[in-house]
Amino acid sequence: MPMKNYILVLLIFISLKSLAQHANVLIGNSGSPEEPTIVVNPNNTNEMIAGANLNHYYYSSDAGLSWSSGTMSSQYVVWGDPCVAVDTAGDFYFFHLAYYNGVFIDRIVCEKSVDAGATWAGSGFFGLNGTKAQDKEWVSIDRANNNIYATWTQFDTYGSSSPLDSSVIMFSKSTDAGQTWSQSLRISKLAGDCIDSDNTDEGAVPAVGPNGEIYVAWVGANGIMFDRSTDEGNTWLNDDIFVSSVPGGWDYSVPGITRSNGLPVTLCDTSGGINNGTIYINWTDQRNGTDDTDVWLVKSTDGGDTWSVPARVNDDAPGKHQFFTWMAIDQTTGFLWFVFYDRRNYSDEQTDVYCALSEDGGNAFTNFKVSESPFLPVSSVFFGDYTNITAHNNVIRPIWTRLNNGTLSVWTAIINTSMLGVEEEEQLSFSLEQNYPNPFDDKTYFRFKLPTQSAISLSVYDVYGRKVALLINNKTYYMGKHILSFSLSEYNLSSGIYYYSLISEKQKLVKMMTVK
Repeated sequence: MPMKNYILVLLIFISLKSLAQHANVLIGNSGSPEEPTIVVNPNNTNEMIAGANLNHYYYSSDAGLSWSSGTMSSQYVVWGDPCVAVDTAGDFYFFHLAYYNGVFIDRIVCEKSVDAGATWAGSGFFGLNGTKAQDKEWVSIDRANNNIYATWTQFDTYGSSSPLDSSVIMFSKSTDAGQTWSQSLRISKLAGDCIDSDNTDEGAVPAVGPNGEIYVAWVGANGIMFDRSTDEGNTWLNDDIFVSSVPGGWDYSVPGITRSNGLPVTLCDTSGGINNGTIYINWTDQRNGTDDTDVWLVKSTDGGDTWSVPARVNDDAPGKHQFFTWMAIDQTTGFLWFVFYDRRNYSDEQTDVYCALSEDGGNAFTNFKVSESPFLPVSSVFFGDYTNITAHNNVIRPIWTRLNNGTLSVWTAIINTSMLGVEEEEQLSFSLEQNYPNPFDDKTYFRFKLPTQSAISLSVYDVYGRKVALLINNKTYYMGKHILSFSLSEYNLSSGIYYYSLISEKQKLVKMMTVK
């Protein structure tokens, strides 16, 4: 090829690469939706559920390319703060605040869908405690036993400035798919005020560790604080652990945004990879000045006893705003994915949506724009308190609120990981899914995926580490997904907790299962 033609082809390739755009998809724009949430079903990544204030739900059966919608209803009234989750049975959950019989946010309600979001039915509720207000809930599901863990803020009197009123972080769990909930338990040792500002305890997001640990962090007058339980939430630490200061507080101002909270998000790597068990906390603050909001990440590799120095996730030059962050971990790769609003490209209040990727456990970050065009928020229009993002097996879907011509809408982006250089060989050598059903009393199924032909072994162990079943013994399997049935009658196992292990020459993955 002549040199000038080669240069022309190279320039065209570079130009196309720079213009490459992750396709944006409108999820919904009716009813002024904001404060969105989203989750993908790990057992079927075509299935996704999203929610938004005040009472909107959305569902997709084609990996987010198209969406159907509905209005959530409840006998307790749906009053915002949506949070969605999915269990190993493929059942979806939608959590929200209530306004029952004229009592403002007196409890937190669980709605459930067994048909991938098409229909919903009320399940149980938690947090009811007289006239106290229950706010800003979030949940995490342990995929080993389908326990649902919830944390939230309880106000003695919401908005009160009285020193006699306080806010605390609460915990409850369900072991029966959201039907009933344990008695609410206070887990924060230091109380905040009730003003719903910097000195209020807010932003509790629970995360499940590889051995069933429950981790949670929140922010208040003392900065970001952390607690944990190693017995399914029955007991917690005697004292909260300090994680990081939050200079400027979590309730700060960004031009054009009525309220731009920098609340923390807590997650734990359970991928079985090199960072398995690492706990991450992601938030935003203005430690670099009121005109320079930044996205931050800390991590702990010792169960939360000690924490790293905050790492800056956004990679632009100083002096611009990045805010409303959320984080997800792709548990098949261990990669960290972030979403946030970003103004690096403008001198005014125009706003883009960016994502960031870390492939090395939060040491380095790749930033990339996902919104097709900027929008201009105005302070008279409420955007909610958070964005969201979900990730599994390289299916990455952020969700955000946009304002255009006075109309609010919620959007996602079809993240093309090949544009970011995420190739198959960069992933773990194989992936092991949670057995289904779990718990089980007759038969269950193990699912695993091999990116290349590999010799593997699959065994089951009891809680004492004794091998009780050998299903695969150093047998070569071809590349692709595999499903293996496991019947109790063949091995005469009693009720209890067991572990199953998938081993190759390069890697070992272990997950827990429960026999009824």
